Amino acid sequence: MTRTIQQLFDLTGKTALVTGGSRGLGLQMAHALGEAGAKIMLSSRKAEDLEQASAELQAAGIDARWIAADCAKDSEIARLADETLQRMGDVDILVNNAGAAWGSPAEDHPIDAWDKVMNLNVRGYFLLSQAIAKKSMIARRQGRIINVASIAGLGGNPEGMNTLAYNTSKGAVINFTRTLGAEWGKYNITVNAICPGFFPSKMTAGTLKAMGEERLAAHAPLKRLGDDEDLKGLCLLYASDAGKHITGQWLAVDGGVSVVTGG
Repeated sequence: MTRTIQQLFDLTGKTALVTGGSRGLGLQMAHALGEAGAKIMLSSRKAEDLEQASAELQAAGIDARWIAADCAKDSEIARLADETLQRMGDVDILVNNAGAAWGSPAEDHPIDAWDKVMNLNVRGYFLLSQAIAKKSMIARRQGRIINVASIAGLGGNPEGMNTLAYNTSKGAVINFTRTLGAEWGKYNITVNAICPGFFPSKMTAGTLKAMGEERLAAHAPLKRLGDDEDLKGLCLLYASDAGKHITGQWLAVDGGVSVVTGG
C-alpha cells in the first residue's frame, strides 16, 4: 500500500550518527532527524560542546547521546564507530559533517594545514562510511549516508578568499558521493551530498567578517544567508524513505548563489 507523505518522512525507530554535531549545521541536521523520530548520536572533538548540544536536543524531546572523537584520526574513527554500535545498535543514517578550513594564499599554503583539511574533510568521511557500512549497513541491505560538501566544491573563490585546501576537499566529497552511491546501490545504501552556501557559524565567522554579511547576502538571488532551518528539509529527504530513490546526488542550499556564479 502506498504510504502517506507523513509516513515516508517518519524516522521513528531509526538511529543517526552525526559528526560535527555539537553546533552549527551539524546540530541543525541533528534536530531535523530527531524531530522526525530518530535517535541521535552526536560526535565532535569537545565534550563540553557535546554535552550542551545533547541537552538542547533532549529538551526538544529527542533521544540524544554523544561521543567525543576526532574524525581526523584513524583510531578515533574506529572507536567512534564501535562505541556507537555498542551503545545505539545498528546505524541507519550517517551524516558526515565534521570539517576544517584553512585560509592561505596557494603559494604559501602550509603542507601540514593541507593535510589537516584533507584528513578530516575527505579521509575521515571515507573511513567512517566504510566502518559503519561494513559493521551495520551492508549486511542489513539498508542505509543512508549524507555527506556535507559545500558550494566551495563547485568552483573557485570570490575575490578575497584563499581556501584552496577546503575547496579541493569539498570537490572531492562531491565525487566521493557520486562514486560511493554508484558502488553501494547494490546494498540499498544511498549516498548523497548537501552543498551549503554561506551560513553564520563558528567556522565561517572569519570569512563573514572579512567579506561582510551584507555583501555576501547581496550576491544571492534570495538576498540572504542560510539560517537555522534551511538544511532541515534536504537532510530529512535524504535520510528518509521519501528519498529512497535518490543516490549519488548533490544539491546546493545557498540561496541561489551557485546559479549566478555557474557552480
